[in-house]
Order: sequence, then structure tokens, then C-alpha cells
Amino acid sequence: MEACSRAGTMSSLWALGVNLLGLVFRLLPELVCLPPSLLKKFRKVEYAHPPTLEPRTLLTSPGLPHDVLEVIFGNLEIPDLVRAGSVCHSWRAAYSSLRDLGTYKRSQTPCLFYTSESAGDNVACLYSLVEKKVYKLTLPEPPIRSRILIGSSSGWLITVDERLELLLVNPVTGEQIALPSVVTIEHVKPMFDSSGAIHKFELSYYTGEKVYREPEIHDRDHLREELYFKAFVFPDLSTGSYIVVLIHHPYYQLSFARAGDDKWTWLPPNAGYRDCMYIDGVLYALTKVGEIDAFDLSASTVTRMVIVGKVKDYIYESMYIIPSPWGGLLQVWRIVDSPSHEVQDDPAIVFHPDHKVWRAVNRREHELEDGGAPGILNYPEHVDEDGNAPRIVNALEQDNEDGDTPEYGPATHVKYVTQKILVYKVDMAAKELVKINSLPHHLLFLGHNLSLCLHAEEHSQLNANHAYFTDDHKELIMAFKDASRDIGALNLGNRQRKEIVSKIWSDMPYPTWIVPNLMKMNLESR
Repeated sequence: MEACSRAGTMSSLWALGVNLLGLVFRLLPELVCLPPSLLKKFRKVEYAHPPTLEPRTLLTSPGLPHDVLEVIFGNLEIPDLVRAGSVCHSWRAAYSSLRDLGTYKRSQTPCLFYTSESAGDNVACLYSLVEKKVYKLTLPEPPIRSRILIGSSSGWLITVDERLELLLVNPVTGEQIALPSVVTIEHVKPMFDSSGAIHKFELSYYTGEKVYREPEIHDRDHLREELYFKAFVFPDLSTGSYIVVLIHHPYYQLSFARAGDDKWTWLPPNAGYRDCMYIDGVLYALTKVGEIDAFDLSASTVTRMVIVGKVKDYIYESMYIIPSPWGGLLQVWRIVDSPSHEVQDDPAIVFHPDHKVWRAVNRREHELEDGGAPGILNYPEHVDEDGNAPRIVNALEQDNEDGDTPEYGPATHVKYVTQKILVYKVDMAAKELVKINSLPHHLLFLGHNLSLCLHAEEHSQLNANHAYFTDDHKELIMAFKDASRDIGALNLGNRQRKEIVSKIWSDMPYPTWIVPNLMKMNLESR
């Protein structure tokens, strides 16, 4: 009898869970009124669009069975889950079980991670696309605003401090892990002063195939901007822990380190990498000319395998490689340019290196005086009538295909903006790229995060067939540190751009997407 009253059949248990889930969602707005001591980690600080709430009386939490609570909590976004875990002892126990046992599997919606000068040097902010709220999180030393962000994946940020050392930090849990020292990277050698302290570094300019020039000497500040491009944290199933992959200079090369390693392992011979993906022990790396290389990191001797050869010339696009939810890989090109320039459409459907079929996506109607193809860094600066930098202007008042009113939002002063995003399926058998015109059931997240293609039905508050992006073009970011960052959402069908939220971030370190994660990192390598 007791068993029937607590659970009943599986169908009735599920119905109970659904009803209780609705109750939890109705109560969660009031949960933010709990004492601050119970909400240290997630504190609501502002609304992008303040909700209208009717006055309610906060109910006493019912004595729900632990397994039912886990079913309910397993369907919450992490900010709601953390707040729910602060209600009472039984809710806290259910929250802790999901967190500690690794049974919390809900697909999380990426949040915009950024810093704000007014919030303080140790405080970071998360903007929730689902709730349209901003949360503050206090992070461990060194101050997050003194670091450079070079990646975000698996709920972790990869940061570089002022000593040039890399630190993983989980902004939700506050966990922080030091990675192998900068001086263990193949191309970096420390230089010591008379007291034996490191004061400068020698950077060597070679790849696995060629020495390009003599080494150069850099101080800490200059090397920090020069050396690091992008980094990734991948679960390593072979050890039950993690692996970190680093794209670094000179020439955008690869190095990796597993949990417990005391140095970085270099992966020659190729260079020019822009993005990576790790699947079943194999690292897939995408170059600036569309090549895809594969490295089996579980092998005793790691060698390079060419999956797709060169498919384009390098004209400053941002490049991404993404596992598609339906299987295989996607290659994505993001064209970033001055708002005053019109991006040409690319009529090519199939790119095949053997046939040498390609067209420069960002090529203009003319060439520069030196005969080179125009690139985004080659153009003279254009200004508005009032003498200001280029800006995004408001779109025409007409509806998109999805019924939304296209808009750029308030005019935002920028140097360069995302104008077009091209998506290709990687045909590994034919070693070619096949153009995909739309993603009607999916959406993309692009930037200095691990590139993502997500199911739209699992993120119903967001727009399908859209790419959500943040600034990640290092050459432009370092050249224009004080310019407003290029952040928004682009409709892949009609290329209409939308503002996600009015500017709330500091421009440095530049904002990035992060998928919140409550799991503790396993530092034991088997």
C-alpha cells in the first residue's frame, strides 16, 4: 500500500513528476527571496526584461519522496536547481545527489559569461538566455578581470593569469585547477635574471616541417597576448578524467595535456589550426584553409591523419568544427567584416580539394592596389556622418520567416561585425564539404567556446536556424581592445542579425559562452 501511495505505476509517477515540476517552476520566482546566505553562488542582480509577478504566499515545501524530487530537479536549469537546493534539507539532499552522483543529465542552455568593471575584479557574471537575468559569481584568486579567457568547454573556463600560467576554473562551483607551466610548451624557453627569477621568454618560430626565423625575446605581457589563441577541456573516457588541448603560437599549432601531466605534449607537423573537437579518443582539428586533421590520442605514438585537405584560401573568416547531432561533423565559416561592406554570396555547393573547386567567400568586386584580395584588415577606416566608428544600423520593419521582427537593436559602435555564417557537412568518405542551407531543427553557439550544435526542441526559448555568437577573432580583438564586442544572433536563413541584450559587459576580457556544469573534476588519471 505504501509503495502504491508513493509511486504507483511508472506512468502515474511520471504524471506526478510533471505536476510537481510545474509547481516548482511556479514557486522558483519566490525562491530568490530567500536569505542571501542561502543564495551565495547565484544572486539575481538585474533583469533584462523585468517579469510581472502577482503577489503570492510562499508555500511550505511538501514532503516529497527523494526519487520524485530527483525527477523534478533533473529537468531544471542549473540556476533554478541551485536555488531549489536551498529550500530545505530534503530538497538539498536531492540536489546534492544529482550533483555528486553525476545523475544530472539535463541539457543546459549556454549562458553569456562576462565581467563588469562595476561588479569588482573577482566577480563574474552569467547572463541566462532562458531567464533573461544576470547572476553574479565570486571567483577565486587571481582576479578574473586580470586574466585572459582563451576557451570555454564542459562548464570550465580556460584562463591565463598575469604570470602566463593557465588555470581552469568552474564559475559555478568555484573549483580551480592549475595546468602545466607555460615553459613546458615546445616553443617557449624561460630567461632568468641575476637573481634566478624568470623575467623574459624566448619564443621559437618553427613548425614540424620548417624553421621560419630566429627566436624572439618577449616580456610577460607581450607573450601573453602573442602566445595563446584557444583552448578546450574534453572528457577523457580512457582515464575517466579530462584532457586539455591548446592552440598556440607560433603559427597556431597544437599541444595537449592530460590530468596529472607536468608538461604540454606538442602535436606536429601541421599548423594554422582554428578549432578542435574530441570524439572517442580522436582529436579533430580544423585549419584556417578548411583542412581537417585527426590525431588518435589514445595511441602509443600519435600521428596526423588528413580527413579533408585544403578547401579555401585564408581570408580572415573564423572557422569552427562541430559534431552534428545526427552524426558526423560540421564545418562552419563565419565572415566578419566592416558594416559598410556587403558580403558576396558564395554560389558553390560542393568544395572538393582534388577538383580545386573553391571560391573566396569574402572576395569583393575589386582588388587592392597591390593586387591582393581585399581582407577585413586591409580596408581604410570608414566613419559615420558624425565622425564616429562604423555602427550597426536598425533593420527595416518587416517580419522574418519565423515571424520575428528583424532588428539590430540600438545602434552599436563597432569596428567589425558578423555578416554571414556558412554551414557545411563534412563528407569523410569523399573528403569534401557539402553546403547546408539551413538548420531548421537546430541552433549554433559560436565563439571562444567549444563550438556547439544543439537541438532546438531542447531549448525551446531560443530560435532554431540561428547562430548565437560572441567575438572571437583574435586579430581584431587585440587590434581594437576598446571596441564594442561583436555579440548577437544571426538568422541563417535571411541573415538578419538580432541583439541578445543591450551591452552589459566589459570588453576585456572578452565575453564568451559557457554551459553551466555542477560536476567536480576527476583529477585521478588511470
